[in-house]
Amino acid sequence: MKFLVKILTWLLLLTLGTLVAAWLYFDEEHISLNTQTRSPFNQTYLDLPSGTVHYETGGPPNGEVVVLVHGFSVPSYLWDPTFAALSEAGYRVLRFDLYGRGHSDRPDVDYTLGFFSTQLEQLTDALGLTLPFNLVGLSMGGPIVTLFSNQHPDRVKRLILIDPMVFMPTKEDISPLNLPLIGEYLANVYLIPRLAAGQTDDFQNRYRYPDWEKRFREQMQYHGFRHAILSTVRHLPQADSLDEYRKLGLRNVPVKIFWGRQDQTIPLEHSGKLLEFVPQAKLSIIEDAGHIPHFEQPETFNPLLIEFLQRPPPGVVHRDQ
Repeated sequence: MKFLVKILTWLLLLTLGTLVAAWLYFDEEHISLNTQTRSPFNQTYLDLPSGTVHYETGGPPNGEVVVLVHGFSVPSYLWDPTFAALSEAGYRVLRFDLYGRGHSDRPDVDYTLGFFSTQLEQLTDALGLTLPFNLVGLSMGGPIVTLFSNQHPDRVKRLILIDPMVFMPTKEDISPLNLPLIGEYLANVYLIPRLAAGQTDDFQNRYRYPDWEKRFREQMQYHGFRHAILSTVRHLPQADSLDEYRKLGLRNVPVKIFWGRQDQTIPLEHSGKLLEFVPQAKLSIIEDAGHIPHFEQPETFNPLLIEFLQRPPPGVVHRDQ
């Protein structure tokens, strides 16, 4: 009996040791985001009620405003080709890192779509964007900008959705990440490493972007990234994106949808439900592109985006008509 107890004890200690070793091995969060650690990047920041936000503006100060909202995990560098093209075309462009991502703070809060919509509201208020602006959302940014547009219909001139999330995951989909402590452990040793390693899955031609994972991992070293990602996952099932799209379809705001033909993250088939709920939307399919078609095929995407932005909003008539 004593021998059996010893064996079980050693097995327990070995299991615990393995679990601890795995946690330490996968834990990459060793730096706090603050003024000192941000200083080498020479970026612009703004202090908002929930924390410091990294943002960037481009184009002429008096240009028509376009605000770019990224998705679930990749921060605002995701907009590089779009940001450059719109700036060169004469638009005033704003991109920023959602809380918990990039070089924005990682507050200890619930990361809901409403929380991100409030961040967008506070940022645009602080930057003095009083006139209606054009709003672009990618992936999870799609339901974020849709929610914002429904909450502030007088502030959005046009809405652009790129491979947007249409269906939210269910609680069953994310189990056991919902379990206290177990979810935190799995986020560290499984969810975050898998998220980083699978970054190039968003591309149709993944071998063209060999440094994409490395660039993504830079944000993982800052305390709070894991909490932000896990909290977002846990709160997505509570969001009713279909209801927000339904509300959007009842309004007179122009909507443009872009989708990568080969998107494996959010399949093109989901666009059917979205078009059903938002009948005024027009869909453009980008060939030879995955989940981020604006990055993979900018020479196709950018002209279509700019053409849509140049269209007069409803009720506006050209002088030559």
